[in-house]
Amino acid sequence: MTERFDVAVIGAGAAGMMCAAVAGQRGRSVVLLDHAQKLAEKIRISGGGRCNFTNREVGPAHFISRNPHFARSALERYTSRDFIDLVMRYRIGFHEKHRGQLFCDESSEQIIAMLVAECDAGRVQWRRPVRIVDVAPEPSQGFRVETDAGAIVAQRVVVATGGLSIPKIGATDFAYRTARRFGLRIVEPRPALVPLTFAADVWAPFSALSGVAVEVDIASAGNETRFREDLLFTHRGLSGPAVLQISSYWKPGTPLEVDLAPGIDLGAELLARKGTSKQNLSQVLATWLPKRLASQWQQDAGLDDRRIAELSNGALAALAKGMAQWRLVPSGTEGFRKAEVTAGGVDTDELSQKTLEARRIPGLHFIGEAVDVTGWLGGYNFQWAWSSGFAAGQAV
Repeated sequence: MTERFDVAVIGAGAAGMMCAAVAGQRGRSVVLLDHAQKLAEKIRISGGGRCNFTNREVGPAHFISRNPHFARSALERYTSRDFIDLVMRYRIGFHEKHRGQLFCDESSEQIIAMLVAECDAGRVQWRRPVRIVDVAPEPSQGFRVETDAGAIVAQRVVVATGGLSIPKIGATDFAYRTARRFGLRIVEPRPALVPLTFAADVWAPFSALSGVAVEVDIASAGNETRFREDLLFTHRGLSGPAVLQISSYWKPGTPLEVDLAPGIDLGAELLARKGTSKQNLSQVLATWLPKRLASQWQQDAGLDDRRIAELSNGALAALAKGMAQWRLVPSGTEGFRKAEVTAGGVDTDELSQKTLEARRIPGLHFIGEAVDVTGWLGGYNFQWAWSSGFAAGQAV
C-alpha cells in the first residue's frame, strides 16, 4: 500500500525533527522516517548527556566548508537566539558552561522531548524503525521512497541522515549514496572533532602521561586558525577540546604547532627564576605545567633535574622555545568511531543557500551534517542542524 504526503523527511535526528516540525506547522502533510530503534541517539549522548544545544555567539566563521559563506543565510534566518527562545518556551533549564556553550541543566532527553512535541504540534506522522530501500523520482508526483514497511510518495524529500560519525549508534552513508544516486557531487567525508593519534614509537615517551590536561594554544601548520583550549594526553595520542577543534583543520602529514604556556614569555620567566629561585627545574616548570608533564618535559629536554640556577642561559632559552613551539606530526585520527561529527558531505555548490534544495533536482533537499558544513566544538553543529532544518522546513 502506497502512502502519500507533501513531504518525506528521512532521518529523525536534530535537523530532521526540526525540519519536519516546521513544515508540519506550516500545514504540510509530513512523514518522518528513521531506521534506528532509539530516537535521536546523537542528541541523547551529546554533552555528557546534557546536550550542548547551541552557542550564544554563532556565525559563518565558526564553520568549515568549501564555501565559507554558504551557512550564512540559514544561520541568519534562524539564530541561536531563536532556538534559545524555543527552549525557554518549554521551560527547559540551561546554563552557560564555557565560551557561550549552552547545556541543559538536567538532561538531553528534554531537547528530544521538545522536538517530538513540536513535531506532534505539526501532526507529523512517524515511521520508525524502517529501512529505506530506495529513493527515486516519481513522474509528476515528486519522489517514491521505498521502505521495508511499504512505499511512500512525496512531493518533496528531505535527507537528514547525518554523516559517518559514531557508527555504533547507527551512522550510515545513506545521505551520500542518495546524493550520488541523483548525480550530486560529494566532498569526501572525513572524521572531524576527533582525537589525533601518533606512531607507537613516537608516542612512547608521552603515553605514560595519559590523563594529563593542560591549556595550550594550538594550530595546524599552514593554517591561520588557532584555538586556546585544554589539551589531553591519551595512551595513543592527543585529545581534549584543543585537539578536537584543530582536528577539523588538520591534514595528514602536517605538523601541529603547540604552545604549552600560552600568553607567557617563558624564556624571560625562566631567566628571572634563575636569579631568584632555589627550586629544581621540574619544580619551576610545574608553575605552568602539570607536575607529570613538567617532569617528562625536563627529561626529554636532556636536562638534569637540578637547581635552575645551575643551568645555562642557553639551555633555558632552548627549553622555553621548545615548549612555546612544540611541533609534532600525528599519524592519523581515531576515525569515525570517535569523531563527534563528519566533515565533508554533499557539496554546497549543489544546493541552494536559502532552501537547501538541490539545484539540479527540484524537490530534493539535504540538511544538517549530511552537507559540507562542519561547525566548531561548542554547540555550533547543533545550531547548524536547527538552522538548516528550519530553512528547509520553510521551503518544502
